[in-house]
Amino acid sequence: MTVDTKITMSWEDMNLTDDYNGNYSYDGDCCGGLVCDQESSMHFDSIFIPVLYSLALVVGLVGNGLVLVVLWKKRRNLNVTDIFILHLGLSDTLLLLTLPFWAVEAVKGWLFGTAICKMTGALFKINFYCGIFMLSCISLDRYLSIVHAMQMYSRKKPMATHCCCLMVWLFCLLLSIPDWIFLVATEDSRRQYKTECVPFYPSESWRLGTRVLYHLLGFTLPAAIMLFCYSCILLRLRRGSQGMQKKRAIRVIVALVLAFFITWTPYNITLMVDTIQNQTSNFSNLTSCDSTKALDVALTATTTLGYLHCCVNPVLYAFVGVKFRQHLLDMLRPLGFTLKGPAGLVSRKSSVWTESVDTSHTSAF
Repeated sequence: MTVDTKITMSWEDMNLTDDYNGNYSYDGDCCGGLVCDQESSMHFDSIFIPVLYSLALVVGLVGNGLVLVVLWKKRRNLNVTDIFILHLGLSDTLLLLTLPFWAVEAVKGWLFGTAICKMTGALFKINFYCGIFMLSCISLDRYLSIVHAMQMYSRKKPMATHCCCLMVWLFCLLLSIPDWIFLVATEDSRRQYKTECVPFYPSESWRLGTRVLYHLLGFTLPAAIMLFCYSCILLRLRRGSQGMQKKRAIRVIVALVLAFFITWTPYNITLMVDTIQNQTSNFSNLTSCDSTKALDVALTATTTLGYLHCCVNPVLYAFVGVKFRQHLLDMLRPLGFTLKGPAGLVSRKSSVWTESVDTSHTSAF
């Protein structure tokens, strides 16, 4: 389920519908003059989506909640990376809070009206893009800090970093304007008259435009930034001595890149296939019902995999950090929680991200 795969219907071309959960149906004929049956894919969604979204919600809220609590406790000493992680955790949390609405929709249909439909869809879009852009900002910050021994912003002026994050939030708000305008709660006779939160675009070009915008800003550009930055960081770390901390840093970087591509690449490939298929179906009726149903299921499965990235972020961007664990243990110690680790590990001045280069930009993670 994403805003870009929600049912998109245009007043000029009512042939194609799709939905947040990756379901697609055709108003015209296919498969030898028969209308494609949506019942099987709807049944799959009604079981798969609530279970996986509930799991993502619980795990994601716990992980991101701990990150936000720790950062709030040390809010007077946040550096650039910490601030970006703070906003990343906030955007991931807000995105996860929209999942119950889509889970209910998969089972019962949209029960909340058009106003909540617009608000929930726009909130999802804002935080989806914001999370992706914050990952790019973290990549750039670490690249400048480790490779060039430069600071993106002064640690003594954290408001400059917060202002940068605010600009990202505002840009994401602009990207959500089509959702505020076009999202409506409506019934679809081809989907058993089930009420769903769907965008009605004024033309086919609007639908295609949102797809292209997503592929560029939601995946291609962030992926290119992450690959470039972390490749340079890896090369920089490999030139120095291969201590235990440095090896751990390299493993974490590889994990960051792999997590992003493993969770989002399958969905983007599936969405590209769907976009191409939709465009070709406008000129011919060669698309089979079986392939359409398979694409429905693939979109649902890969979309859910993408959302799991919100659960992975706290682990990769915080829990792997020695200093973060120490802050967390300091909070939990009054409750009787203890954890033994290598002596002196927490006393190091820098984290696994900054130890390889002498910078004044030390992170709590």
